[in-house]
Amino acid sequence: MYAPERQQEILRLARESGRVDVLSLAEEFQVTAETVRRDLRALDRAGLVRRVHGGAIPAGRLDFEPDLAERESTAADEKDRIARAAVAELPSDGSVIIDAGSTAARFAAALPLEAKLTVVTHALPVAARLADHPGIALHLVGGRVRHRTRAAVDAWALRGYGEIKADVVFLATNGFSLDGGLTTPDLAEGAVKSAMIAAARRVVLLADSAKFGREHFARFGGLDDVDLLITDTGLSPQDALAIERQGTEVARA
Repeated sequence: MYAPERQQEILRLARESGRVDVLSLAEEFQVTAETVRRDLRALDRAGLVRRVHGGAIPAGRLDFEPDLAERESTAADEKDRIARAAVAELPSDGSVIIDAGSTAARFAAALPLEAKLTVVTHALPVAARLADHPGIALHLVGGRVRHRTRAAVDAWALRGYGEIKADVVFLATNGFSLDGGLTTPDLAEGAVKSAMIAAARRVVLLADSAKFGREHFARFGGLDDVDLLITDTGLSPQDALAIERQGTEVARA
């Protein structure tokens, strides 16, 4: 396969999946990783992809934020495994904060019926899943609700999180990377996420591996703010080790 043909196929894969990584492309096309990097540099110079750690994303996707319905159907199996693994991190008869997001909503749905917890959330889908749970004392943080995420933001939400200290926050993100940290497309969402980190004694990040290497406009924390990352086996052992070197424990479900 000639380089232009390979680059066209790489671009197609990037647009279909939202991200491509160097090692997988090298294996698929039976070329060296350096050849793939040259292809990605060529596509980047042409404005067709944007280079990120370990691979690339389609141009124009850096600040793209899919709506909740689209995210619910993306990486569903991986998110279910992450949600089930996160249940083991629940405190015994303690307090937790649950972030907005499709993985966080799946985690809320996975809370066992025998759980007895105080749960705080600003996410309407999470609150809806827990409103009838017999053992949950549910606190809903208010504010302006963003249609795209069904989550409350702005001053009311920030004030609410500023008044509590929970045992654990189960945090979500649109992207995480070694250099860029934790990022999301919207500044208001990012501010609330920062407030949640400050409002908890322990931070557990729930993020599927496709988000690794993605960087968005609003940075709300670093990987060193995270005590435990629960992701899926799509994150390579090498990348997991690099994250752990920054002080974050990694669990691949």
